[in-house]
Amino acid sequence: MATRLVQINMKARDDSALGGFWAEALGWTISSEAPGVTNLEPEGFVYPDPGAVCIDLVASPEPKTVKNRVHLDLATTSPAHQAELVERLRKLGATLVDIGQGDVSWTVMADPEGNEFCVLDSLYEQTGPIASVVVDCADPQAMARFWGEATDWTLHKVTDYSAVLRSARGVGPYLQFLRTPDAKTGWNRVHLDVRPYPGDDPQAEVARLRTLGATVIDLSPHDVPWTVLADPEGNEFCLLSPA
Repeated sequence: MATRLVQINMKARDDSALGGFWAEALGWTISSEAPGVTNLEPEGFVYPDPGAVCIDLVASPEPKTVKNRVHLDLATTSPAHQAELVERLRKLGATLVDIGQGDVSWTVMADPEGNEFCVLDSLYEQTGPIASVVVDCADPQAMARFWGEATDWTLHKVTDYSAVLRSARGVGPYLQFLRTPDAKTGWNRVHLDVRPYPGDDPQAEVARLRTLGATVIDLSPHDVPWTVLADPEGNEFCLLSPA
């Protein structure tokens, strides 16, 4: 048994407007499965597929108060392409931000609602517009062990500073765990969503994830068709129904 990373869930004050920004930024299509939910995926994409990690934006009145612990890295083909993309994103409503990154080759920006993301200066092979999904953490090695066993993604490299995984098929974005000194405070505004494979038992998968170190988050009295869990460092993620 294993799960698959299928999408990123992002809270938004205005899911439609923020979805419009990200659709333009990535060149993806936009749709809505329900009021207050905006869905983004590549043109012609057949969900789910490891070739892309989709984005769901969900309306929430909660304000953003701290730096997100999960962010996107956008891919470019060269420093010139990076500069062009940064300028295009600024025209769409993104801003340059300083999170203490210093002199680095990537550009740190924030979307119109303040969600941080990075524009890299080179393309990761066959990733699509999202080069990687980055998760801040205290222990990259421990996170790589958990997520490597929780999903069918393969470990590419691990150091004291970071750990990088990717779909076993070698396509789509990378998943990177990056050591940071910041402690987690409150619920993550951006989190990972995973799905079991067709025919797998969701409750058996919940039990397996718990043995790996996940904890189940009780949302009572709210009744939702998915299970909310937290990884060993407390980062929330959702186990959706098999598909």
